[in-house]
Order: sequence, then C-alpha cells, then structure tokens
Amino acid sequence: MTEETKAATAFGADVFGEEAIRTYLGKETAQKLLSTIREGKPLDPSIAGEVAHGIRHWAMDRGATHYTHWFLPMTGSTAEKHDSFLELKDGEPVMQFSGKNLIVGEPDASSFPSGGIRSTFEARGYTAWDPTSPAFIKRHSNGATLCIPTAFCAYTGEALDKKTPLLRSMQALDKSVKKLMRLFARPDAHVACTLGAEQEYFLVDKDYWKKRPDLVLTGRTLFGAPSAKGQQLEDHYFGAIPDRVLSFMNDVERELWKLGIPAKTRHNEVAPAQFELAPQFEELNLASDHNMLVMDTLRSMAEKHGMKCLLHEKPYALVNGSGKHNNWAVAYGGKNLLDPGVNPHENAVFLTMLIAVIEAVDKHADLLRASVAGAGNDHRLGANEAPPAVISIYVGEQLAEVLDSIAGEPGAKHQSQGVMKIGVDTLPPIPRDATDRNRTSPFAFTGNKFEFRAPGSSVCCSGPMTVLNTIVAEAVERIADELEASGTCGKAKPGEHTAAFHEALQSILQSSLKAHRRVVFNGNGYETDWPVEAEKRGLPNAPDTPSALAALASDANAALFEKYGVMTKRELASRHEIFLEEYTKKVRIEGTCARDIASEMVLGAARAEYLETAKALEAAAGLGVSAGTSALGKRLAELGNGLDALVNGIGKLDAALDAGDSAAILAAMNALRSVVDSLERCVPADRWPLPKYRDMLFLY
Repeated sequence: MTEETKAATAFGADVFGEEAIRTYLGKETAQKLLSTIREGKPLDPSIAGEVAHGIRHWAMDRGATHYTHWFLPMTGSTAEKHDSFLELKDGEPVMQFSGKNLIVGEPDASSFPSGGIRSTFEARGYTAWDPTSPAFIKRHSNGATLCIPTAFCAYTGEALDKKTPLLRSMQALDKSVKKLMRLFARPDAHVACTLGAEQEYFLVDKDYWKKRPDLVLTGRTLFGAPSAKGQQLEDHYFGAIPDRVLSFMNDVERELWKLGIPAKTRHNEVAPAQFELAPQFEELNLASDHNMLVMDTLRSMAEKHGMKCLLHEKPYALVNGSGKHNNWAVAYGGKNLLDPGVNPHENAVFLTMLIAVIEAVDKHADLLRASVAGAGNDHRLGANEAPPAVISIYVGEQLAEVLDSIAGEPGAKHQSQGVMKIGVDTLPPIPRDATDRNRTSPFAFTGNKFEFRAPGSSVCCSGPMTVLNTIVAEAVERIADELEASGTCGKAKPGEHTAAFHEALQSILQSSLKAHRRVVFNGNGYETDWPVEAEKRGLPNAPDTPSALAALASDANAALFEKYGVMTKRELASRHEIFLEEYTKKVRIEGTCARDIASEMVLGAARAEYLETAKALEAAAGLGVSAGTSALGKRLAELGNGLDALVNGIGKLDAALDAGDSAAILAAMNALRSVVDSLERCVPADRWPLPKYRDMLFLY
C-alpha cells in the first residue's frame, strides 16, 4: 500500500462518520441520523438507543474503554469528564452505553465560569449531544476515549458554553437567508455557513521552555532582548521547513486526518519559529470544533517531538504575533452566495449579500471588536503585523468601483453609462483572485468569502462567528423585510423578476451603501493617519480589551441577540463579566510572574555580575594597573544603575499589583521590561538566568 493510499484510507478512521453510521446502524436509523446531520432536521429521540449501541460497538472496536461528553466551556478551551463503558449487572461486568448516556450528561457546573448565571453551590449543569458534529476517538499513550461533541447549559437552560450561541446564530442566519431567497424565487434549500480557520503558532524547544517561567505560566515572554537576527531578512516566510519541524508537521497531519480534519496547507510564517496550518473549508460548527482539536493536536504532538507549541498571540516582542484568520462564507443549496454570479440575476443575489455584510459590519463593528478582545490579542492588534483595532472592510478596487456605481457616485470607472442597474447590468469580470489579500484589513473580501483576520491564535472560533452570523442575519432580514414591503416580489421564477422588483432592490441597496460604505477602506491600515481618518468617518476604535468589551454591556446589543434567539440579556452580561474577569486575572498573573522573575532570577544574576566587576576593578587598582579600568568602571556604573532601576521597577510593579489596576500593572511591567532587557546585555550569557531570544527563535 502506497503512502498516498494509506493516508486516504486513514482519513476519518477515528470519526463516527457516514461510513461508520451505515456500518454500525440499521438502514432506517442511519438515514434519520444522516438527515439530522446534513439538513439540520430535528433528531428523532426514538433512535437514540440504537445509535448509542452502534457508537459503543464502533468505539470499542477501535480500542475505546471510556466515553466523554466533549464541550467548550467559557474557559476558552475544551472540557471532558470520562466515564467507562463498564457497569456491574448482578455482580457481573458488562459494557453498556445507553441512549440517555449519549444524549445528555450531568457534569459539575459550579467551577466553570458562568458570569453570575450559576452560584458556586449550584453544581448542576447539563451537556446535550450535538449530532451535527460527529463523535470521534481521542487517543492517548495507552488507551482511547470516545468523545461526543455536546452543548453545555445550566439547570435553567442558559448557555454556559461557546457552542450553544454558535448553533443558535446559525439558525438565525438560516432563517434570514431563507426569507431572502424566497423573495428571489429560489426553492427551499439548506443554508450552510462555512469556515476555514488558518492557525498560526510558534514552536520552542521544550528545554528552553522549562527554563522560562513566563512561558510556562503566561504563554509569552515577559522579558527578552531582541535577537540580532529576527525577521528582518524575511527569509523565514515560506522558506524551507526545518527537518525537525517537518517531522512534527507530518505527525500532526496524520493525527488530524484520522479525526477527519482536512489539514491542507503548512508553511513557515513570517517570524522565526512561527508556522501555519490551514484546513479546507467545512461547515461552521464542525470547523469550529475541528479547530479546537487542531490546537490540542499541535500541543500534544509538540510534546512528543521535544518541543512546546505556543498559541499565545504574542509570545515574543518585536517579531510578528500569531492570528487565526477565519475565512467565512454562506451557501444556499450548495451555491456560495458570496461568489459573483454569471448573469444579472445571480449578481443581484451576490451584491445583496455583499452589501448586507457591509451593513452588518459597519453597524456592529463594536461587537466584532469585542469578539476578538483578549489580553494576548491586545499585544498583536495594530502592531504593524496584524490588522488594527479599528474594524473596516476591504473589498478591492474592482468591487469598490461597482459599489460606487450602485450608490450613484459620480466617476465610477467600470460603467460609462452611469449607475449600475441591479438585476439588469452584468458585473464586470471579477476573477477569483481579483482582490489582493490586504494584510492590514481586519475584514477582507477575498474573492468568494470574507477573511476575518482580527481573531487571535488562541481564540475559539465560535465567539467571533456567533457575532458575525447574528449581525449578518439582522442585515439580511432587514433587506428582505424592506423588499417584501415594496410589494414587487410576486410569484416569479428565478431570473424572471419584474423591473419593479429590481428597482426596489436597487433603492434598498443604494440606501444601505450610502449609510454604511464608510466602513469600506481599501488602504493601508498600518498608516498612522488611518485612525484619524477612521475617527472622521465615525468608526469606533477600542484600543484595548476593557474598552472593547464594553460592547457586551450595551442594551442595544443585548436586544439584538435576544431578538434572534442567540443569547439572552443575562447570557450576554455573563460573558461580559467572564471575559473582563479573565483579562484582569491574566494581567495580574503576568504582573506577578514578571515581578517574581525580576526579583528571584534577574536581580541575583545582575548583583553577582556587579560584585564580580567591582572586585576586578578593586584588584586592578591594587595591582596599580590602569589599562582596562575605565571599561570596568563604565560597566560597573551600568550595572549599578541597572540594579537601582531594577529594584525601583520591582517596587513600582509591586505597588501596581497591590492597587489591582490592570493598566497600571501593564505600564509597570513595560517599564520593568526595559530595565531587564538592558541588563541582559550587561550580564554574560553564561550567567543570565533566562534562555535568550536568539536561542529560542531558531529550531535548526
């Protein structure tokens, strides 16, 4: 068997997918389950027992002895509680797994973040099976566990996880898109949101990682002078992958393929020791779950290769950080609605969806910014390597001209006869790659999808995608309602709408563009004058997490999520509290860690070097030697000043920690870092207690 055949055969081997469903379930049960998975039809509860029986046999045939309801709590990671299939019946061991075990579980909810939804003494929470994300086998060194993707909610039914709002937002978008498509005389069909999540990450040798308390405890280096060579030569990007890393990547992909995750692309990223993995597109809920498994697999496989995978947005200062570009699209009946059509009618659908997204992003830029807020991402956004904190949309020159023409802007280049008539005029040819991938834009149209570039590398995709689905659902429904109210729809066949219908649509889209096209920006988001221009346009700019998260405390935003059944006001308020508390705790952990490293490691090394230099200077004076004493004196002064500044900086950080103000802690940390990084250049490498950037950033 060739390697190619082995890989193809192994794909999905550890997933209870269609082949396993048809093999382990009866024909009728299999068909019902597949209808739920493919079309989102409600699950028939009568089949739960047979499905559970089949899944258990399939899992045990693959070595599993335990099962778990795998879910996404508000911690931002995954959670699982393992139970064995083993039960005693009349004193005899039997292996059992019931329909109830499959459908619902009851983990302790008291210790998960709930933002006030649950009190510590109220422990009950429920996990509910999500059949649209298939069960899978998670393997470890000497066993395997059946994992059942689930939603997680409180005893009251309120969402305690990141999956439940995502599923609700998908339903909201499904409803709005179907309403719009009916007005376009499209037959009823399945609405599918798709996602391709490009995952960036760093690798570091595990031995270096162990010697860096900051990496161990916070995921990023709180100190570190720049390496003489970093990314200046741009020689790492797309360069030859080091053999050690390539071996790791091969093992990662084999594991992902077994889990049915279509890992497609791997390459060196811009910064040394930085890499990227990108999958093919999948339906949104599955893609989000798969990205969580990608991160788990990267971390576990790095361990086996003597490395650590760093998923923090900014592990190293002065080199590029890591993002997670969420490539999002919407399909109806298998047709991508963000793909420019081949005739005026299809173009009308495309332009309607495009303008709906523009409206949504402009109207709710604050929510999109809040969805990517976090202590780690604050160090990345706007840092000349990632999109700025101002949310804008890039559409490229050709589409910008089309939008200008629709809006009736004078001087639109692509059509000499004036305003473009929707449903009548044909779009100019727009090749799939007609738009450049503007790296400075947080939200860029890239041919047939939008690339949301602002999410950080550690984020769970569910959060940003829940917001995006919801705000687009609102914009699509608003357009559909206005179009329906125009009384021009009637009963038309696809492509046969009246001129009055197209005129009404034209008017609606023109009005939307005039109100919201301020969010379209095709320029360089790194330019210093862009925030000034953005302010003139009235675009919000939340430079840090606390200011960004304020959007979650807005009554208007709560009303939006409640209207579309995505989150209640209480559920949204809980997330505001959870995320703000998480930010505060992370900043405090970093501040405490920085203080401890400075006082317990750096201070001793700098003091020892100071004393040794002083002794050398004293010895030279005793011997009557003048050569070199000037240099020793200068170094002694540098070390002495550094020691004074270090102790002073530690004291200021201590005071900031006592006060508990996050902004003050960050300012004191930055000031202390400046001192420590200067001392790193004064203390010999063999005495410096922390591995240096020049060692950690190169894995060759």
